[in-house]
Formats: sequence, structure tokens, C-alpha cells
Amino acid sequence: MSIFKDKTLLITGGTGSFGNAVLRRFLDSDIKEIRIFSRDEKKQDDMRHALQNPKVKYYIGNVRDKSSVDVAMNGVDYVFSAAALKQVPSCEFFPVEAVRTNIVGTENVLNSAIAHGVQSIVVLSTDKAAYPINAMGMSKALMEKVAVAKGRELGEGAKTTICCTRYGNVMASRGSVIPLWVEQMMDGKPITITDPDMTRFMMTLDDAVDLVIYAFTHAHNGDLFVQKAPAATLETLTQALKETYGKVDPKFLKTEVRVIGTRHGEKLYETLVTREEMVRAIDMGDYYRIPCDTRDLNYDKYFTKGNEEISKIEDYHSHNTHRLDVEGMKDLLLKLRFVREDMGLEAKAKAREIRSE
Repeated sequence: MSIFKDKTLLITGGTGSFGNAVLRRFLDSDIKEIRIFSRDEKKQDDMRHALQNPKVKYYIGNVRDKSSVDVAMNGVDYVFSAAALKQVPSCEFFPVEAVRTNIVGTENVLNSAIAHGVQSIVVLSTDKAAYPINAMGMSKALMEKVAVAKGRELGEGAKTTICCTRYGNVMASRGSVIPLWVEQMMDGKPITITDPDMTRFMMTLDDAVDLVIYAFTHAHNGDLFVQKAPAATLETLTQALKETYGKVDPKFLKTEVRVIGTRHGEKLYETLVTREEMVRAIDMGDYYRIPCDTRDLNYDKYFTKGNEEISKIEDYHSHNTHRLDVEGMKDLLLKLRFVREDMGLEAKAKAREIRSE
């Protein structure tokens, strides 16, 4: 029997790419109700008209306003906390806004969930939270700290379980680079890349949902879950796109690739698990489970003796994970809905062209 049978799931930021992907997966399950919580009335209305499904209920609100979260939280069994500001450039210019949504907003969701006796909460994080160098990553790193601290405080056996899931690059999620590059090709413009040797983890939204479900069913309080994923250089990714779309029209094989330089707040490679986390990581096969550090403020317990293993272990990052070649990247691209549609492998899902998942 499914653990979600006859249960109610709340998705904050439910009109975004992650929220949509989780919603689609759960619609086919035996869940009783799915609540979409977001501040975007237009996206909710579009979703309502597209789905027309009585299982889905819509709540207008903002995670910054706990009272609006409380309204949506009443009677909820599971929460997927995906509401966030996630664009690196916008967070660089408006860092306090990132703090208000990603940190304070997440704390509001967690406090509301605990108060309403929610069974399990999964908080969505990002590889940019590991060794963060930009405001988005810093706000997500502190968001993780808030979630882990609350999970540690609740402890084993509590009514509510809180955990985090940390992702690498999710291909074709809203605002990601693959849809942009396809649009550039379609418009006859050069593909603009920052650094050909820059690597990024490559995951599909279906992979991301698998991790959410795994976390819901395996989490202990304060856990962090990471899915193992392959990576590719930007050079490999652009070549794979050109060859994939070259099957539609050979002209795309001749698309120019223009190097524009690293942007504000970008890294050469992304880290999913730091070496400090790898020391206590539990290998679950396709995933790493990283239990929370259970030490407390009695410093003399652990300042007198450190961990020598930390200096012997390596981070898990996009430069040392399995590296995709062009053929492997092409196979992964074909898992994207909009790519299959552009290739004529399946019918267009929507009347207008939307190249994001």
C-alpha cells in the first residue's frame, strides 16, 4: 500500500518546474489531495485550466507570510517545500529578497508544518549551497541549516520529520540554459556559453521527483539526501544539442558557439557533497544520505579531538563524477519532453512553444 494513499500533500512554489513535476507524478497515485501554494495567480489559473482535476486545490499566498501558510497547512500530511528565489543574477542584485523567501520563508513553512502535525517535510536545496559563492547559494545554505537544526531539535521519534534534498543542474527546468540555447539555435543566433570546460551535473525532473519520493520514505530528522548524477562540460552539451537538432535540419550543425566568459557568481564546477559531509555520508546506492551532526554546544566534547578522515576524502563534485560524452549527453537530452516534441517523436503538449519542463 502506498504511504500516500488517502493523504494530503502541500507543494509550496507549486507552479514552478519542480512543483509541476512533483504534481504530475502524484496525480497518478492514490493520494487524496494535492494543494498548490504560490503567490502567482496567473500560473495557478493556467494550471487549473490545463489540469481540471478535482484532486488539486489552489491556495494563493506567500511563504514570507506565515498566516497564509497556516491556512494552506491545515489538514496536510506531507509537504514539499519548493518555494524559492533561485536565479543567481537576481539574487546577486537583491540578496535580502533571497533571505526573505529562501530562509525566513522556509522557516515559516517548517514552523507551520510542525504546529499542524505534518508527518514529513522535504525541503528543496541546490548544489550551490555547498561552498556557496553567490547570494542564491548562501541563502540556500542557510535554509539547509535552518531545516537541519529544526530536524535535530525534533529528534528521532517525533511526529514530524524534516529533511533536505540537494540537486545539481535540473535540465530544462524553468530558467535553465538548455531551453535558452535551443531558442538561440532556432533563431539563427550563436549559442552563448560562459566557459567550454565548465561542468554541471545533469539530471532530469523525473530524477528529481524520484529523490523527493525517496526522501519522503527514508528520511530521519535532519537528513540531507543527494542523488548521484553524471556531469558534462558545456562544450559537450552544446555539441550534443547541435547534433540532436541537426537531425531535424542540418543547418543546426553549423551553429556558432560563442564564449562570453564566466558570469556574476558562477563556479567552474558544482559540488553536491562537501568532503566534510562525505565523511559521514551513507551510500544508499543511487543516493547519499547525510545524517545531521548531533553534536551540541558543549564544545569540549569535540574541540579536543577532530576527525583526521576529513583531510583524506574528496568532495563529490561535477569534475569528479561520471563524465558524459556527446553520445551519452544526446541520450539524456532525448528524455526531455520539449526535445522529443521538437524532434517529432511526440505530439506538442501545448499550442504555444514552451521549451521548459
